[in-house]
Amino acid sequence: MIILQRSIGVLLGLTAALVLPGISPARADVPEGEPPKVELVLDVSGSMRANDIGGRSRISVAQQAFGEVVDALPDETHLGIRVLGATYPGNDKKKGCQDTQQIVPVGPVDRVKAKNAIAGLRPTGFTPVGLALRAAAEDLGTGGTTRRIVLITDGEDTCAPPDPCDVARELAAQGIRLVIDTLGLAPDEKVRRQLVCIAAATGGTYTAAQSVEQLTDRLKQLVDRAKDTYTRTPAIVAGSGDCAKAPLLTPGVYTDRERFSEHRWYRVTVRPDQELRASVSIGLDRPLNRDYGVLLRAVAPDGRELVRGTDAGSGRTDVLSAGLRWSATEPDEALREEDDDEEDADDEDAPDPVLTVCLVVSNSFSAPGSVSAQAPGMPIELTIDVVERSPAPNSPGLGRGWLLLGVLTVAGLVTGLLAGWLTRWWVATWRENR
Repeated sequence: MIILQRSIGVLLGLTAALVLPGISPARADVPEGEPPKVELVLDVSGSMRANDIGGRSRISVAQQAFGEVVDALPDETHLGIRVLGATYPGNDKKKGCQDTQQIVPVGPVDRVKAKNAIAGLRPTGFTPVGLALRAAAEDLGTGGTTRRIVLITDGEDTCAPPDPCDVARELAAQGIRLVIDTLGLAPDEKVRRQLVCIAAATGGTYTAAQSVEQLTDRLKQLVDRAKDTYTRTPAIVAGSGDCAKAPLLTPGVYTDRERFSEHRWYRVTVRPDQELRASVSIGLDRPLNRDYGVLLRAVAPDGRELVRGTDAGSGRTDVLSAGLRWSATEPDEALREEDDDEEDADDEDAPDPVLTVCLVVSNSFSAPGSVSAQAPGMPIELTIDVVERSPAPNSPGLGRGWLLLGVLTVAGLVTGLLAGWLTRWWVATWRENR
């Protein structure tokens, strides 16, 4: 799941909506019965020997944090641990770049056995991050709920190909409900960019940890997040190139991918007494040219724009978000869905007609010449809710029509008179005292 920061409020309205006959809307169903699954992937390459975290080695800090996380692990969470660069001490890069092993299988954890396995690790070899991520995805398997990989490393991949960013994009494009969170142990900008890229491709997060407390706290948060949010997996949907062929969506959270300068269309049904609320976030999982933007619009089936959100654009962020709200202010025949039952049209007790609204996600992305990857597209997370329409404000304090103008006029007149009287009194008093 893209990200959120990877931090959008998830609006999961369950308002019923009528749909076109014969068309099944996409739904964000919540699977049940699967435990949350997490695999911790630890870099044990030679650079983890560095003593630069509070005078301690990076590997000792990671081992302590892992041990505390294992002790605090919720009973229902299935945990696995995989390492990379932990066994081959030689200089043969071909061999060293195959060095990744799962030391704790994914499942209910034997805490003593897991902590003993972690305590015996010694920094050794190369850093095959991409290969380890592929293997970790296989360790977690498939299923109906989101699984998480938490990658802890102090350096960039030294074995590409496969490039770890490309691996993360491939895993995300497979639609296997996998999120990768990354934790960086070294204050290196090049490493940070690679870890941000890996996380953004799957809707995960990146965090820099410069102390054992920071690493432990963040690891616990991520493991707990798997327990709390693993059933809230965005439904996979494929937007179309126009409104007529767009998938029909119900309230929920969805994930899709959008290429550079593309428009992705979706449809939502809304009753006249309801309000549509929608937001979109796009993870920027590869280098882009500056001055890019993301725009979300609500459009009628005949092409008329109903409302647009703020055009969110920047060259200095890893996630872009935009949102909108819309409700029908007057009957609009172009939005009404055709009714096959003509008798209901004259029936006073018949339900209100359903309005069809098209949502369009657009972007102005472009990439420098060094970036050739157009596929898969950027990860999108689309949130849709349909709620009861808010009444229009009608009190003076909320500002409406001539009444507000009159109130402001009277207030201004009274304020002016008081200011003038006080000024004259002050001047008169000042002259008398001279």
